Amino acid sequence: MKKKIPERLSRRESLGWFAILGGAVLAGCSSALSANDGGGSTGTDGGGSTGTDGGGSTGTWAQGGTRSMKGPYADPFVAPVTACVLATAATEGPCTEAADQVRADISEGYTGLPTRLALKVVDAACKPVMGAKVKVWHTQITGSYSGDTPNAGMCLKSPAEGTKHYFRGVQTTNQEGRVDFDTCFPGWYRGRAIHIHYTVTANGKSFTSQLLFDQALIQEVFSTHPEYKGFGQPDTPNASDNVVRGGDLASFTLAASRLPDGALMAAKVLVANV
Repeated sequence: MKKKIPERLSRRESLGWFAILGGAVLAGCSSALSANDGGGSTGTDGGGSTGTDGGGSTGTWAQGGTRSMKGPYADPFVAPVTACVLATAATEGPCTEAADQVRADISEGYTGLPTRLALKVVDAACKPVMGAKVKVWHTQITGSYSGDTPNAGMCLKSPAEGTKHYFRGVQTTNQEGRVDFDTCFPGWYRGRAIHIHYTVTANGKSFTSQLLFDQALIQEVFSTHPEYKGFGQPDTPNASDNVVRGGDLASFTLAASRLPDGALMAAKVLVANV
């Protein structure tokens, strides 16, 4: 049975809740998804201040990008997926790149808060979809995309970024319907909430949408994390974003928790209605 989210949450509680995203080809679903770190809990206090990491110890967010990730990490998809429901797609935007960068670590050595992005694709009956292509892309810490995009003037901070491919990647789902990307928490640019683009392709059909982070987590990272606080707070909160505004923000939001090594676990179930 789908859990009812309380109307008012503490910062720690809000990061423990999750939502599922989909639409047309994809559908949303609910499950008792636990984005935990192996300690059996699903909380974090946000940014670089001392707090619980879900493993019963105290710690801070890690720095330095994916090279700081120690792993192995507990499975965030420990409970069955149930109650699949249709949700809304979102634009792919002008910062796409045609070429597929097939890899799990998409950072290319760029720095930031190390993040395990765990995605699980299931079908309309909530069964894992093996062999689905999942493509993701987002900005680096400065707010710039990379690559040969349709609108370099809008997407790239400098022409040099066009020859790079950081924070872009493609993986194919395993028999559990799962892909994992090692990445860094994105930066921000004017007029948009912090987000990750993704496309799922299965059985000749594709669906594109975007993923968000909890607003309290964003505020903490850009207030306290040494690598992010110099950029200031994003100018556009989730509730004011022109792409997802008016929709159910929870349905776009990743489940998040801090792992024992200080990395971020960000997890989502995606339901392919094929």
